[in-house]
Amino acid sequence: MSLPDQTRNSRPPLPRSLLAIGVLLAVATASACTVRPLYSVAPTPEGAAIGATSAGLSTVAVKPVQTRYAQQVRNKLIFGLNGGAGQPATPLYSLDLDVTQRKAAAAVVQRPTEDEPTAGTMTLTSNYVLREIATGRVVGLGKRSITSSFDIPRQSFAALRAERDAEDRAARELAEVLRLAIAQDLTRI
Repeated sequence: MSLPDQTRNSRPPLPRSLLAIGVLLAVATASACTVRPLYSVAPTPEGAAIGATSAGLSTVAVKPVQTRYAQQVRNKLIFGLNGGAGQPATPLYSLDLDVTQRKAAAAVVQRPTEDEPTAGTMTLTSNYVLREIATGRVVGLGKRSITSSFDIPRQSFAALRAERDAEDRAARELAEVLRLAIAQDLTRI
């Protein structure tokens, strides 16, 4: 077996000037890109919108809700927006939350003596509207949903507790997703 012919398969090398132009073009393209972290603490120019810095998130007041699971979402969201400081004294934005809950059986045991589900899912869905208080202008709106799984044991209290724990986990995760959505909405202002 012999070595392949080197001249037939090789391409002529690119000129150095063409390579230099390619590198300069790539650098120029990359320099035009601007990336700014979502939770940037960099000062904003005078007269610019507050944006989604921690100062911007802490100006959002969350309106009261009616149900236990919605209250869980609201409390965790207030804590996340304000770093545990509670509602702002002088809010710039108001947030309307509409949280709904849906419980479903995820699996059924196929035993002849039993036909009860052994696993379930808890889904919390929130529609939100973020408004500027001074003008009433809608700054952002959306719908977010979180599903949490849980086991359904035979004991009724344990099953109730498992369902409640799944509800709390879903509320905690939904609050975090809402906080990120609000931050994105505030960056567009």
